[in-house]
Amino acid sequence: QVQLAESGGGLVQAGGSLRLSCVISGRTSDIYDIGWHRQAPGKEREFVARIRWTAGVTYYADSVKGRFTISRDDAQNTVYLQMNSLIPEDTAVYSCARRATPGGSYGYWGQGTQVTVSG
Repeated sequence: QVQLAESGGGLVQAGGSLRLSCVISGRTSDIYDIGWHRQAPGKEREFVARIRWTAGVTYYADSVKGRFTISRDDAQNTVYLQMNSLIPEDTAVYSCARRATPGGSYGYWGQGTQVTVSG
């Protein structure tokens, strides 16, 4: 089993920055990648960014490309999401999840962390 726990959310003004953390515990040997997703009130959950667990390859949604950076710390079993130049449209609950295969679904969702960007 694997467990994921997010932290780092908060209230920030437009143009500001936040860094989210996703701590992974338990069995990590079958992780293909870790993905960050977000869900705004009244909207579907959407993909934000992902990072391959071993190779470190990253991929971003167009809406955050150039503003957000996903990275990992192997020693700490932690994946970070550095969010810069935040805009009100980034307001959402951000969650991380694990995928075991390239074509698989994300699972083992964390509880999420709220990010609120004031205009």
